[in-house]
This record gives sequence, C-alpha cells and structure tokens, in this order.
Amino acid sequence: MTLRLLAISTLVAGFGLGGAVIPGLCTEADAPARPVNVAATATAAQTAPEFVGLSNWFNSQPLKLADLRGKVVLVDFWTYGCVNCVNTLPHVTELYAKYRDRGLVVVGIHTPEFPFERSASNVQAALKRHGITYPVAQDNNSQTWNAWRNQYWPAQYIVDQTGKIVFQHDGEGQYDQIDRTIARLLNTTS
Repeated sequence: MTLRLLAISTLVAGFGLGGAVIPGLCTEADAPARPVNVAATATAAQTAPEFVGLSNWFNSQPLKLADLRGKVVLVDFWTYGCVNCVNTLPHVTELYAKYRDRGLVVVGIHTPEFPFERSASNVQAALKRHGITYPVAQDNNSQTWNAWRNQYWPAQYIVDQTGKIVFQHDGEGQYDQIDRTIARLLNTTS
C-alpha cells in the first residue's frame, strides 16, 4: 500500500468513525438550519430560481415555478440512495398530505449522487416504496441543483406565494419549524 493510499484510507476511516460530514454528501441529522427571516420584507428574500434541465417528471406534468405563483411551494432536494434523505421522506409526505388541499405544492428534485441513481426506473421504484405521490423530477445533470446553489442532500426550501425563498434547511430535522412556516404562509394552524 502506498503512503498516499494509506493516508486516504485513514482519512476516510476517520470520517466514518468520527461522524464528520463531508460537504456535498448527505448531511447529519443535527446540521444547523439556515432559515431565511420570514419577517423580512419581500424584497429582502431571494427570488426562487426556475426549475431547469429536469427530465422524467413523476406524478405530474412538468412544472414551472412561475406557474405556481399564489401557492406555497416546498422544494425538496434528495436522492434515494442517501439515508438522510430517506429519513426525511415521511415528514415531507406528511406535509404534502396535510397541506396540499390548502395551497401547498411539494416538488421533489431527485439529484443523483451516484450513477445508479440516474435510472428512471430506480427512481420510480423508490417513489412507490416510500409512498410518494407529489411531483418529483429527475435532475440528472444537476442543473436545478446548481441554479438553486444547493450543496447538500437533503435540502428543503420553502417558496412563498410571491416566489421568494423564505426558509431553507439542510439535512434532517427542523420538521416542526418547516410545518409552522408552511402553516403561517397558508394562514392556517399546524
């Protein structure tokens, strides 16, 4: 074993044993939230980028954010091979069931990390396995990922009725805060 290979092996083992997060890979459950201040004026919030380069829409015809003005949109970046992403799916599907009739649209952006996650049939099987009925699109070339400047799996963004990103969170957790933010935007109680 070369010295370089030994060093890389030691580094990888250290990440695995120490629970460190490698940027760009699945984030840990206790990753800090980066919420945007919802109380700020609408001009202070960033306008959500449009969906670009998406293919194989599941559970829906292709969607455009511009067509969703007037709705609250939860955009969920995920990939079925990421355990942290899989752990968030019950919460996302619960929010969809709870608020879809009140104006919430959930859009899953499946951005693969590994080549096998690019398969449409594998994504479709994952949707069935996890009971996902909200719209999901494949972002195999990471074009929407890049447009949103996303860096982590999973990541959730809440877009208000005017098309502004008012909340963003990487990783697992913050489920109550996400629920409260959606409820507040929809003027309902959670």
